[in-house]
Amino acid sequence: MSVLRAIFLSRHDLPAFAAQGIYWGAFAAYVPQIMAQVGAGDAAFGMALLITATGAVTAVLLAPAYSARLGKLAVPLSSVFLALSFQAPMWVTSVPLFAAFMFAAGAGSGLQEVVINTRLSRTEARLGIPLMNLNHAVFSFAYAASALSAGLSREAGVAPGVVFAVLGALTLVASVFMVSDETAERRGGARAPRGAFGGVIVWGGLIALVAFLAENATEGWSALHVERSLGGSAAEGALGPAMLGLTMGIGRFTGQLVVARLSETRVIFWSALATSAGALLAALAPVPLVAYTGFAILGLGVSTIAPMLLALAGRLASDDMRAHVIARITVVGYFGFFIGPPIMGGLAEWISLRASFGFVAILLLLIPGFLLLMRRAG
Repeated sequence: MSVLRAIFLSRHDLPAFAAQGIYWGAFAAYVPQIMAQVGAGDAAFGMALLITATGAVTAVLLAPAYSARLGKLAVPLSSVFLALSFQAPMWVTSVPLFAAFMFAAGAGSGLQEVVINTRLSRTEARLGIPLMNLNHAVFSFAYAASALSAGLSREAGVAPGVVFAVLGALTLVASVFMVSDETAERRGGARAPRGAFGGVIVWGGLIALVAFLAENATEGWSALHVERSLGGSAAEGALGPAMLGLTMGIGRFTGQLVVARLSETRVIFWSALATSAGALLAALAPVPLVAYTGFAILGLGVSTIAPMLLALAGRLASDDMRAHVIARITVVGYFGFFIGPPIMGGLAEWISLRASFGFVAILLLLIPGFLLLMRRAG
């Protein structure tokens, strides 16, 4: 299938994936300034991000019912909520207020993520056509472009609130194009999946957990690592998350082209090893250029793990349980956002950011074992 055909089939989903990317890309670029604005140290900022993850998990648990109730409006309305939820955190000047508002931002992000992945998984199952990698590539490219643009804006002295207001306006306009004619499945009295599904959810969720932790660590701390550990400027710091987003986009776009030739398990196995190598290189980097190389390898490696997992889960699940299965895997994966911020912040506070990225490299080596257990469960 041609890429143009895949783009046409994803025309209502691509704007939603892009919307998710632009907020986290800009957020990553502004992390050092936001920390200074609210007066947060590494550990305190890590705890604030932990509260953000709490909001995300809360919304993820509610997402299947929300998706079934609102049908074709679920994606555009969740995108509007995402846009609005990121406005207030950019203006506050205290850690408690920032954490409280970021709870809502996390909820908006988690809700939208499950809804768009569920709708896309339904489309894949109905048509028998792989679309996950393409759509996740658009997220990554949007993330990279937003991180780079926000870094330049920060270098020019533009306040984060102004940048996020512009992003909010763009998302409100784009939400009009996210409405699809397809309606969500009605779950009725469906029960949570057990047996084989339970094993797939647990081990697949743990793979997602480690992958999300690695991705989140680079999103949230790469700019700070370049600026603090390696003496880079604000623009140089923004290149860290931008490099992650760009290479993740390239990796996912390539994954869209080769998904018919390679199995999900093989891709996930080698991707985990590459991601670990990239995190280790970033941890040991003596200069920003070497760190960028590490972030690039990490981005290429981690890029296909989540799309492959979600596509596999969507195919394994029945139509009436697809949203539930994807939501549960996402919930387990989101614990990477739970444990990631305090671990990264704590290690950075007590040892160094180099130690934080080194820990991520070690953790990624657990994925092949989880993958073996997932295959046995399926």
